[in-house]
Amino acid sequence: MSVAGPLPTYEEFASLVVELRSELAATRAELAQARVRIADLEARLGLNSKNSSKPPSSDGLAKPAPKSLRGKSGRGPGRPVGQPGATLRQVADPDTEIEHRPQGPCAGCGADLTGAADIGVERRQVFDLPERIGVEVTEHRLVSAYK
Repeated sequence: MSVAGPLPTYEEFASLVVELRSELAATRAELAQARVRIADLEARLGLNSKNSSKPPSSDGLAKPAPKSLRGKSGRGPGRPVGQPGATLRQVADPDTEIEHRPQGPCAGCGADLTGAADIGVERRQVFDLPERIGVEVTEHRLVSAYK
């Protein structure tokens, strides 16, 4: 085994030990301060509106769902079984028609759909009550094209 250089003297070892002890003491002091800070931050993380004077709005998304004071009625949601529905039917002649044609390339093959043949129309109507008396019906036509 070869030695890289001369061995340190006793005085050099002693000064190194003193230096390392002072570094160790400083590191221990920093660690103690960090532990106190971590404990404080963990305590603050555990606070909510139930165990502190913080407002409920500060609970964020972790707040529990409110408990309902209403009792169970035994009935399901929606209209009662057997009762007829009341859906507005489409009209044959709407007041306004708006066509929504495909723009740009086909999502499947990438072909340009400008001027392509129509292969189907899906109709949906919106019934609005404008300020004037009467019903104004707008029909939206979603045109499907194929090339």
